[in-house]
Amino acid sequence: MPPLPKRKRSKSRVGTHRAHQHRTLAPLVECPRCRQAMKPHHACASCGFYRGRDALRMDSDLS
Repeated sequence: MPPLPKRKRSKSRVGTHRAHQHRTLAPLVECPRCRQAMKPHHACASCGFYRGRDALRMDSDLS
């Protein structure tokens, strides 16, 4: 049988324990071509631009 906690953790202690587990917003930068918000060091989701070239081939570019 595994060991069990001796006493119930109070709400205050649980909150203190989880204080560092909050979510943070991802940092965003502006795409140099289309000015949309994008993740740093990733290709732009709206235009596919990354480091001065088209990294992703978009469906709209094929026609």
